Amino acid sequence: MGRGGQPKDRSDGPERKCIATGELRPKAQLVRFVIGPDGAVVPDIAAKLPGHGIYVVPTRAAIERAATKGLFARAAKQPVTVPEALADRVEALIARRLIDLISLARKGGGAVAGYEKVKDRLARGDVRVLLQASDGSERGKSGLSTPEGGTYIGWLTADELGQAFSRQTTIHAVLGYGGLAQRVVEEAARLKGLRVSDGETARRKGK
Repeated sequence: MGRGGQPKDRSDGPERKCIATGELRPKAQLVRFVIGPDGAVVPDIAAKLPGHGIYVVPTRAAIERAATKGLFARAAKQPVTVPEALADRVEALIARRLIDLISLARKGGGAVAGYEKVKDRLARGDVRVLLQASDGSERGKSGLSTPEGGTYIGWLTADELGQAFSRQTTIHAVLGYGGLAQRVVEEAARLKGLRVSDGETARRKGK
């Protein structure tokens, strides 16, 4: 995997259909929603809330289509209330979950930050994921390369990465091959759909 940031499909996992696009995808690549007791549409980012799951691909276009075209009500077979700025809410929740997962990896010794530490770990070849802040210096980021066969994540801000590492800001970080790495990659792929345009993805792949 390269700078595209997409994880391998977990083909052994169950698939669900997006109500907005009709796509079939593994559940880990979708956003689950449930209908609360008050009839409100609730994002279930961790996929743990009780109730019938309604699934949407993690893009702004798909979420906004589901919200404005009555697709949540159709899937739930009941009247529902859709919160305003639902796509923004989903983005914020996924970003928070991703930050928390990276923080857990750091506390377990599976993630390090700082240019020199990251450069050293990349040279050793024992890391799976390179993370770089979206608002970091392009010149500084160009000195580090995605590990061979690994994943690049570049759509968290320096402030958000800083939260994961208990710093004011963080520009460069890496994750090893621990159990949390796959979950980080999956959450990052969902966040990417809400933050990174296809044009920007193409530019990054061409670097």
